[in-house]
Amino acid sequence: METLIPTINRLQEVFLTVGAEVIQLPQIVVVGSQSSGKSSVLESLVGRDFLPRGSGIVTRRPLVLQLVNVAPLQERLKTENGNGVKQNAQFSYPGVKAEEWGTFLHCKNQIFADFQEIRREIEAETERNSGDNKGISPEPIYLKIFSPKVLNLTLVDLPGITKVPVGDQPEDIEAQVEEMISSFISNPNCLILVVSPANSDLATSDALKLAREVDTDGRRTLLVVSKLDLMDAGTDALEVLLGRVIPVRLGIIGVVNRSQHDINTQKSLEDSMRDEQTFLQRHYPSLALRAGTRYLAKTLSRLLMHHIRDCLPELKTRVTVLSSQYQARLNGYGQPVEDHSSTLLQIVTKFASDYCHTIEGTARYIQTTELCGGARICYIFHETFGRTLQSIDPLGGLTELDILTAIRNATGPRPALFVPEVSFELLVKRQIKRLEEPSMRCVELVHEELQRIIQHCSSYSTQELLRFPKLHDSIVEVVTGLLRKRLPITNEMVHNLVSIELAYINTKHPDFTDAAQVCASVNSQQAEALDGGMRWKNEKAAEERVAAAGFGSPSKGQSINLLDTAMPVSRKLSAKEQRDCEIIQRLIKCYFLIVRKSIQDSVPKTVMHFLVNFVKEHLQSELVGQLYKQQLLQELLIESQDTAQQRTEVAQMLEALQKANNIISEIRETHLW
Repeated sequence: METLIPTINRLQEVFLTVGAEVIQLPQIVVVGSQSSGKSSVLESLVGRDFLPRGSGIVTRRPLVLQLVNVAPLQERLKTENGNGVKQNAQFSYPGVKAEEWGTFLHCKNQIFADFQEIRREIEAETERNSGDNKGISPEPIYLKIFSPKVLNLTLVDLPGITKVPVGDQPEDIEAQVEEMISSFISNPNCLILVVSPANSDLATSDALKLAREVDTDGRRTLLVVSKLDLMDAGTDALEVLLGRVIPVRLGIIGVVNRSQHDINTQKSLEDSMRDEQTFLQRHYPSLALRAGTRYLAKTLSRLLMHHIRDCLPELKTRVTVLSSQYQARLNGYGQPVEDHSSTLLQIVTKFASDYCHTIEGTARYIQTTELCGGARICYIFHETFGRTLQSIDPLGGLTELDILTAIRNATGPRPALFVPEVSFELLVKRQIKRLEEPSMRCVELVHEELQRIIQHCSSYSTQELLRFPKLHDSIVEVVTGLLRKRLPITNEMVHNLVSIELAYINTKHPDFTDAAQVCASVNSQQAEALDGGMRWKNEKAAEERVAAAGFGSPSKGQSINLLDTAMPVSRKLSAKEQRDCEIIQRLIKCYFLIVRKSIQDSVPKTVMHFLVNFVKEHLQSELVGQLYKQQLLQELLIESQDTAQQRTEVAQMLEALQKANNIISEIRETHLW
């Protein structure tokens, strides 16, 4: 059990080197209002004057104080000379010729045998970080005191709770101090030592209030009632010390601090402790054995050892889990580059492989929030492009009057007995031309998706690539350039698909079966027209009468410009015109559906061949050809500063965790019980 506190001290030293806050070590945090007697209590535990004194806020930075019990100087000298019995490693400090001394973390290899120097160093270090005008800082000062008169303890002295800002202190100094205190005592592995003066109402104690907020059941709180000798005449703190006013689970211990007069006259702490015991025997005889500084030191040491024993299994598990996590992080950062050629080829090959796997749907990192890669390309082909083509009306934009005008224009000056084929070709080409725009848009969407795959591979698949920003940017530039070169070629091929359909209207297409049916229907209608010749002649005569009425001789003195006669926007078609329009509409629709089916099938194939598959097949060779150059290797494989720094930090943290694991492993299970 006695080795537990030194073990925690060693762990604290290990993690201080990396500034680690991920491990919450067991310790005792001292909390109290300003001038509550915290400093006097700590000095009594050490047995020496070493803390700064003065008016106002004196403790302006957290002071992490490790008390280490060592053998007396004479015993250590015997051990060094080889004359004594072999001592434990914690009792031998070769080269130190002082009975008691201190060391600071920020003063490496410097021994402070004079405790007045320790006080001056605390003041100087506080001013270096917090200024010389009462400013506070959350950066701790780490002090270790070695003495044969102390028990092994780890204490954290925090600034006292203050209400009114002084000097350069900000207006919210109270909130800052309380936030600092809360950040320490919220650690579930720490014990809270609340110091409250006996001559103040315990119910209004701010320190006890803060402790209750983070330790609601009171399992971690110990109360020290200071300045028992300063209570008003005729009153005592017996009810408070017995826990009848405010119960505290870990106990309430009363102490007598040195007065300012004692400090000014340099009364020794040994004399003060004797006077303390005399005062307790006289005023609190029933509690004299459970009060005072010596009892407080033993209680704190016992509580801390038992608390460490309870926390150690969880602490060991935490260290083991963090070691695994940091080892995985370190592996993710990779090792420093030694062989530039091999590293470049490895990264380029990995990127090209991940790019192709993303297209094929065999990538290690599969998106679950959206379609990407080959799946999105498939969606573009069969959903976006396919539905767009299906939504195009074969007769969209064509009115019956447009069709009739095309028929008339195709016959020239002669009236047509039959529907001219030229009008059909003219109109169907106009409709086929409408398929070009969605086809080109399909190419554009696939090209955009191939661009998105670059970022996908950079972010998820090729973690090694993120170490080298210049190489990453160069790979993105090369792949983007390859896609940019293939885009106009693919666009031209897709444009040619539509041009091919426009170049020759194949009315003998095997699927153009509806044409024969339309012709048969036309022949049948013409036969009916011959059988009912009179009706047809009557219609013709009616048309001629209308024309004669329209183009009759002008009245005398009037002139008519035939070119000024506007074409009617809409009118009722004759039966023959209606039949001709219906024939053309049916032929256009039939042939348009054939072409649309062909375009819907051939455009995806063209895009895959000229763009997607070409990029897959030539990506790696293009990357190697553009980047694998001797003069570029050093430049491309320069790590980002963030990556190098993070790798160093993770490596240091992993080393600290491994040391911590070894330190904890030295404690045998039998020592915990």
